[in-house]
Amino acid sequence: MLLNASGCLDALLAPDVARSLDGFVTKTITPLPREGNAAPRIAETAHGMLNAIGLANPGRERFLSETLPRLRELGVPLWISVGGFCARDYADTCAVLDDVEAIELNLSCPNVDEAPESAAEIVAACRAATALPLYAKLSAAHSDVAAVARAVADAGVDGLSLVNTLRGMALDPKTLAPVLARGTGGLSGPTLKPVALGAVHACYAATKLPIVGMGGVTTGRDMLEMIACGAKHVALGTILFSDPDAPARVSDELQEAAEALGVVQPGDVFALAHEGEKRLDIASIVAA
Repeated sequence: MLLNASGCLDALLAPDVARSLDGFVTKTITPLPREGNAAPRIAETAHGMLNAIGLANPGRERFLSETLPRLRELGVPLWISVGGFCARDYADTCAVLDDVEAIELNLSCPNVDEAPESAAEIVAACRAATALPLYAKLSAAHSDVAAVARAVADAGVDGLSLVNTLRGMALDPKTLAPVLARGTGGLSGPTLKPVALGAVHACYAATKLPIVGMGGVTTGRDMLEMIACGAKHVALGTILFSDPDAPARVSDELQEAAEALGVVQPGDVFALAHEGEKRLDIASIVAA
């Protein structure tokens, strides 16, 4: 399944792009409306982008009454990204959602203050509030992301989203002052891909849960590598800002990348990076 990373696509402004995906992930919704951080809150880097949006959103009530009905009209499976500043914030939003594909719990936004509870405590509260599939979105900034993955798995998540952005900074070349008003922001784009692959690999080995792999995916080959590390689904993020046709292109390139390795379907390489014997088989096909 090919998705968008939360916050990287406005489906109501670009409905055709949203329909080219297998599912659409909303911006993170919080209980109360948020204007987000002060501008400037976007900065380009040599190999990616920094953002400090700060979870700007209309709030839960307006989302449910105005935005969600319009999103349903697109006919695309919906994943709702849920955020908050305590476990109850998350759980209360989960409790009022229904008839959606999944809920993604944003447990790792680098641009706002985090909830005082642990990721596992938040997941447990949400699990008690809903029977819908829950995915925990984690950051690779943690010293042991696999340990966090095991903790949220024990608390009841159905899957993982890996990875969220990493905190970084860009300086103005003339003044050497931070470009972003907040100072730091979340780093995304191609520079994040090796980190994302490592996190997907580690967390799949630790939990065997379904994983949405994201971070620096710009080509079909990138998507294939995410699948090989253990991602069942893959999300496109920063690339959607510069290439709205990326979903169709990446899907075509994925099949081409698989065929270049001598496999019939991209799914044939699932978790290949964990299986030494199968890796040797693929290597012999390529060498031939």
